[in-house]
Amino acid sequence: MIKSFIFIFSLVDFNTALAKIPQSEKQALIALYDATDGDRWTTSWNLSDPISKWEGVTIKKNHVVSLILMNNNLSGSIPESIGDLKRLEVLNLAFNSVEGFLPESIVGLKELQVLRLGKNKLSGSIPENIGSLEKLVVLDLFSNQITGKIPSSLGDARRLKVISLSENGLSGRIPTSIGELKDLTRLEIADNNMFGDVPEALGNLSNLEMLVLAENKLSGEFPKNIFLITNLKVLEMQKNEFDQNHLKKYIPVNTDLAIFSFDEPGEYLYENRFEDIYKRKDSRMADTKFEDDEN
Repeated sequence: MIKSFIFIFSLVDFNTALAKIPQSEKQALIALYDATDGDRWTTSWNLSDPISKWEGVTIKKNHVVSLILMNNNLSGSIPESIGDLKRLEVLNLAFNSVEGFLPESIVGLKELQVLRLGKNKLSGSIPENIGSLEKLVVLDLFSNQITGKIPSSLGDARRLKVISLSENGLSGRIPTSIGELKDLTRLEIADNNMFGDVPEALGNLSNLEMLVLAENKLSGEFPKNIFLITNLKVLEMQKNEFDQNHLKKYIPVNTDLAIFSFDEPGEYLYENRFEDIYKRKDSRMADTKFEDDEN
């Protein structure tokens, strides 16, 4: 009986300890709550409860390490004080109505591995030094109103596996530095205003499975070495200004690679398993879900 009491007491004491985060982190959470109209969230926080009970907040070793408020009716903007969550590894505010600029302070979250802000109303540009997030694995800014260039510093975030920037107002050229991301499996920049050649360096991405470049102003000769990436499963390149004669010469015929190209009448898909593409869990063109959907 005494042992059971001690065990229960230890659990209570442990859970209480979890809530004892630094005051700066607590204030950062409250600032986010206030800035995003927390009273109207689908699942709101009772600010009088222990922080360990706040929806979507994960605490380890007395620090906030994960904040997941996906599809929770957030509005307003992300405050700069989000940068005070110094131990944050996961920030997922996707599928909300968050507006305003992406805070510069986010690049100070050196432990960040997952940044998912897709399907919001964010504007402004991507922070130039976002590549300083050396532990970043997933960058999802899909379907916002972000403008400006894709920072070349992204090539410094060597652990990146997913870059999802489709459906924004991005312009400029695709940074050659992205070709340094050897672990990258998905690069999605469709439906922007990107122009110029596709860097041949993308052909060095041996782990790339999905390359989505559709609906931009990309031009020139499409790099033939990209067709040779052995892990590539889906290539979307339609509605650009590529040299069609070059494409006809180098697009492989006997391949499992799904190549979407609608730039000329009668040319829509080079693939032997069309139906399979839309049955695959790893071929999600529009909703931009990820293999780590719990994040």
